[in-house]
Amino acid sequence: MIKHEIDNIKFHLKTCHDLTWVKKYGTVFSVIDATGSGCISFGVADENGRDRYFIKIAGVDTVDAEISPAESVQTLKNAAELYRILKHPALVELIEHYPHEQYYVAVFRWADGECLFDYWNFDKYDREPDLIRPSVRFHNLPTDKKLSAVECIFSFMEVVAAKRYVAVDLYDGSLLYDFGNDRMMLCDIDLFRKQPAYNDMGEEYWGSKRLKAPEEYVLGAVVDERTNVFTVGALLFGFFGTYTQEEIEDRYRYCRVFPCRIERWELCGEAYAVVSQAISPDREKRYRTMAEFHDAFRRAVGKGEGRLCKETITS
Repeated sequence: MIKHEIDNIKFHLKTCHDLTWVKKYGTVFSVIDATGSGCISFGVADENGRDRYFIKIAGVDTVDAEISPAESVQTLKNAAELYRILKHPALVELIEHYPHEQYYVAVFRWADGECLFDYWNFDKYDREPDLIRPSVRFHNLPTDKKLSAVECIFSFMEVVAAKRYVAVDLYDGSLLYDFGNDRMMLCDIDLFRKQPAYNDMGEEYWGSKRLKAPEEYVLGAVVDERTNVFTVGALLFGFFGTYTQEEIEDRYRYCRVFPCRIERWELCGEAYAVVSQAISPDREKRYRTMAEFHDAFRRAVGKGEGRLCKETITS
């Protein structure tokens, strides 16, 4: 492991790389180097401080890389086109992308917000227990603010479906929330695929065990819009429900997503039933489309007007 530093920002890579050329965009003020994608990402501000960029560089051989530098380069190169095809107000904006030496570079306009699964900071939270994780801050937001954030996710996912793509490896680490402006943004759609799509990796198919659908463990299984319905449903249970530590560990241990207990669900019983249907292990019982799921969810929480349901159900 080699220590590096640019503009007093320290990071680590497996091997030595001279990445000081990123300073052509300005001063480096942040870095994310603990990635399995083989990419390193820098926050850079121009000399006037007016414009900021998020610069993602593939092929640097990160310490936690799960793929080779060459595979990392090809993945980011392929992904760059996705940001053009799936352009959306809630998706981070790609400015340019290009090869540079043995690397591939994607430059995004900086999006204010905090990642809802910032795994690169987990050690810091362990060292400083008074720090509150963005995921916890988001979970504790008023319900109406979370519902507004969910609308951004549904809107983007309906575009994904309309363009005949599937969201591979969509999880809370793909979400940025700006607590100052109450705005949800999506990032890191690098592994999304054009339909028809299939699980070509078996149990190791991309995704978090907290969110993966059953077919995402089966080699050769179809991965489609019903799969994405499942993923979004699992996210919603994380947003509006609470799981015990034992239940969270069970989701990892048994590779199984299940609803939280109804008494730990903050929306109405109808919404609980809708989201439970979305994460049915039987894909045929899920909503066929994201639009169908979205409509059912909106009607459940307020007949399309954002009004929260007050009634509850008992188990």
